[in-house]
Amino acid sequence: MTIAIINGPNLNLLGKREPGVYGSETFDAYLQKLVAQYPQVQFHYYQSNVEGELINELQRVGFDHDGIIMNPGGYTHTSVAIGDAIAAITTPVVEVHISNVHAREEFRKISHVSAKAAGSIIGLGLKGYELAVEWLLRKG
Repeated sequence: MTIAIINGPNLNLLGKREPGVYGSETFDAYLQKLVAQYPQVQFHYYQSNVEGELINELQRVGFDHDGIIMNPGGYTHTSVAIGDAIAAITTPVVEVHISNVHAREEFRKISHVSAKAAGSIIGLGLKGYELAVEWLLRKG
């Protein structure tokens, strides 16, 4: 099984950025744990702070991977184009957010991604990525 993990803006700063909200672990360290936990999965990881690059990556992997786990970061609330890209591909996308966006600022309660994703996992920290992998494995 091949799963792409696509992270959006500022997620390259995990472990440094607002540890009270996002934790103190880097995503690279967390990804190594996922790889060890799921040896049957071939992971592809991509992160960008640029909206168009995220869309390009969705289109690149969106027809030949078994699943995509995407945390669009702040683009969740602003990018109709990322939502449209998810709707245009055939690979199921699970939306993941580390923090509970519904308990934060009012503008974060809007998602242009949720309606296009197979499902959303919100507010469970990095554990949300693991839960997304589990769902994709069961969906098979």
